Amino acid sequence: MPAPMTAPDDESDDEPQAPARKRPRPGERRVQILQTLAAMLQQPGGERVTTAALAARLGVSEAALYRHFASKAQMFEGLIDFIEQSLMALVRQVQEREAPGAQQAARIVTMVLHFAEKNPGMTRVMTGEALVLENERLQERMNLLFDKVESVLRQTLREGAATSASTIASTSTPAADAQVKASLMMAFALGRLQQFARSGFKRPVMLHLDACLALLR
Repeated sequence: MPAPMTAPDDESDDEPQAPARKRPRPGERRVQILQTLAAMLQQPGGERVTTAALAARLGVSEAALYRHFASKAQMFEGLIDFIEQSLMALVRQVQEREAPGAQQAARIVTMVLHFAEKNPGMTRVMTGEALVLENERLQERMNLLFDKVESVLRQTLREGAATSASTIASTSTPAADAQVKASLMMAFALGRLQQFARSGFKRPVMLHLDACLALLR
């Protein structure tokens, strides 16, 4: 890190100097790169983002990018890390506020879609559209994340059924029902993400959401 500038001693007649350009710390530059990548993914057209275009947007060389990330795949992994940490943190918040059951499951699906609405560029990563022609492990990581969310949906639906005497009386297979409902809810969420991304983020991801989720419970 450059040493801080100090004022000259008793040289008030000197011409004023422009402040030195502050260089971002390594961690700050990594965040800046990821934010810029996400912003580029949000642009209409959905063209594949290249490291050359990313470097140009940042006003640095491609070599400068590789001082912070070993590859473009690692940059996408950074975005996936952010998505996973954000979604799972939101899932935990829902679990703390809502009792297990259909209502909690609906809240989790709503949270996933709301995250996409607020982060359009991330949506193209979530759907896999931005990962086409990239390293296969990136899509595998997104698949694992959605499997994790579906597992949470299945668990809360199963626990909700187990504590509901009316549900227990009406079906002999609450676990199987929970699995089917969780799968349908996850498929619905992924379908909404695809529609949102393919419309250039114009089709409302939350359109008639409550009515749709009511049909899936």
